[in-house]
Amino acid sequence: MRVIVVGAGVLGTMHAWHAVQRGHEVTHLEREPEARGASVRNFGLVWVGGRAGGAELETALRGRELWERIGTEVPGLGFRPHGSMTLVRHEAELAVARAVLDRPDAAARGLELLSPREARELNPALRGDHLAALWCERDAAVEPRTAQRLLKERLLASGRYTFLGGREVRAVDGPPGSASVRDDRGEVHSGDTVVLCTGAWTGGLVRELAPDLPVRRVRLQMMQTDPLGEALTTSVADGDSFRYYPAYSGPELDALTSGHPRTPVATRHRMQLLMVQRQDGGLTVGDTHEYDEPFGFDVVEEPYEHLAAVAASLLGRPLPRIRRRWAGVYAQCADSSRVVHRQEVRDAVWLVTGPGGRGMTCSPAIAETTADELGW
Repeated sequence: MRVIVVGAGVLGTMHAWHAVQRGHEVTHLEREPEARGASVRNFGLVWVGGRAGGAELETALRGRELWERIGTEVPGLGFRPHGSMTLVRHEAELAVARAVLDRPDAAARGLELLSPREARELNPALRGDHLAALWCERDAAVEPRTAQRLLKERLLASGRYTFLGGREVRAVDGPPGSASVRDDRGEVHSGDTVVLCTGAWTGGLVRELAPDLPVRRVRLQMMQTDPLGEALTTSVADGDSFRYYPAYSGPELDALTSGHPRTPVATRHRMQLLMVQRQDGGLTVGDTHEYDEPFGFDVVEEPYEHLAAVAASLLGRPLPRIRRRWAGVYAQCADSSRVVHRQEVRDAVWLVTGPGGRGMTCSPAIAETTADELGW
């Protein structure tokens, strides 16, 4: 079988990975020379703890299992099963953490409530004040800026994979039971199946194929620091993350939201703190969420000041110098109960998009499901 994959972000790359692993020939097209969208502008988190129960959690757990397996084949991915801590700093946040621990799927997530002393024993860099830490043993991390490139190198070594960067797909066609795409150089690439993993690109050909696409775009701002100078042995979140992830919903979260409003800047920019240490020792810190288009074209300083202050309060020390700042845009299913939007838009042409902030975590499992459903 010949598979055509369009889009070289993590979702498209994982579709190519599964197709090659199953013995198929893959032609992979990307409109940029290499992936430059949300797949390289994120935390690299394999984030299980906050996922909604049911299909989303199952997909995240399977994604985490696959990331670990792929990480043994491609060590440069930097897969680290180091877990995460969500630090709680007042009683209302602590009530949310305790409620989550009472749920039937707490064990599957690897959740445990740690005292401040226990948290510092596990992650000595956390010298700030907090009441407790919600430890999630199943969370992990990879290196987002290099993952797609390293996966591509391994795919090229298979001899069954062709990568064509700088090719924008302009049309899809083909007789029943097969499909082809035509790129902006006029070249036609034919196969048995086409999978479009076009990320936040929802106009042009995507709009022609799926004019009522049920996804929205989300813009974020993030930053990365110079090396911390010590190990941050887990990923770190603050209590505002409870307000963002569906696993924490319930009356305790309602009480937190109504009784303990966020700071004005966190409210305006829909902020949470997530912090992950990169292999070079720097910290990736974020993030904001903007939902109403047209998005601003600039990055705003106020959220960075807030993130730096919160991070410093958890670490008990100032952040290292900010090395870089950036914005990104990702596509998210409008129906939050769906992990991804998967639609056959033409005979043998499938559009797979909209994992939202779950993309890095769930992409290996989403692609595996596509491969199973299409009989690869």
